[in-house]
Amino acid sequence: MTPVRHHVVQGCGAGLKPAHYREILDSEPAVGWFEVHPENYMGAGGPPHTYLGEIRARYPLALHGVGLSIGGPEPLDLAHLDRLKELILRYEPSMVSEHLAWSTHQGQFFNDLLALPYTAETLGLVVDHVDQLQEHIGRAILLENPATYVRFADSTFDEIDFLTEVARRTGCYLLLDINNVQVSCTNHGDDPEAYLDRFPTHLAGEIHLAGHARADGAEGTLLIDSHDRPVAPAVWQLYERVVAAAGPVPTMIEWDNDIPQWPVLHGEVLRAQAILNGAKDAHGGNRHVA
Repeated sequence: MTPVRHHVVQGCGAGLKPAHYREILDSEPAVGWFEVHPENYMGAGGPPHTYLGEIRARYPLALHGVGLSIGGPEPLDLAHLDRLKELILRYEPSMVSEHLAWSTHQGQFFNDLLALPYTAETLGLVVDHVDQLQEHIGRAILLENPATYVRFADSTFDEIDFLTEVARRTGCYLLLDINNVQVSCTNHGDDPEAYLDRFPTHLAGEIHLAGHARADGAEGTLLIDSHDRPVAPAVWQLYERVVAAAGPVPTMIEWDNDIPQWPVLHGEVLRAQAILNGAKDAHGGNRHVA
């Protein structure tokens, strides 16, 4: 089955949080779209669905999964896949994405998205899981580059080659998380600009921006993908560089911890939107993946 590519959103969106439901509905702010973690809406009803339904009636929606453990060795959870498909049918999201990571082992669930070795064996597992997911929901997904804190000595691919090969074999698209690039490259002593110069942006259907924490110690600096503060200046600079070259890729601001007042998050959205508007003018219109 060839994965179905659904319509894409335009402009900058924001992660939707319960603390902001009422203000968004009352003020209908200038936001291109909203994104939610589907795992937070897998119950049958209740206030979360009431609010999400009202917001979906006014804005496009995207789903960004955190619980499928795409990179793990165990089979995907069929009940989870069924619940995800029900959400997709209910809310008709413009995009569905997941992480290149693993988070389960022998029935245990970890409260983190963990790194995986980039080997031929892991590639086969990820390809099989992406194929299964896309077949189950009847559409192409976007796969996100991870934030990592360790590397594996037995890796035989670098991250970009691994992601590109997954996309080639499955027909999925990519979600470029620029904050994750900054975090991983800093932690491993790599150049984020060099990483982004090699990234296949023609496959990127979405960009994520977020804040990170910094820990300075005797052994150097560690960045943590914390999603608990504004986007860092270095990440803004990388973002401007990417969209200047690739065009106005739909972008989303993530802020999952220490949730701010809505005007603070909206300010981040407006800043990204201004950058996208400049790229749109330079590239002669909105940009879509191939």
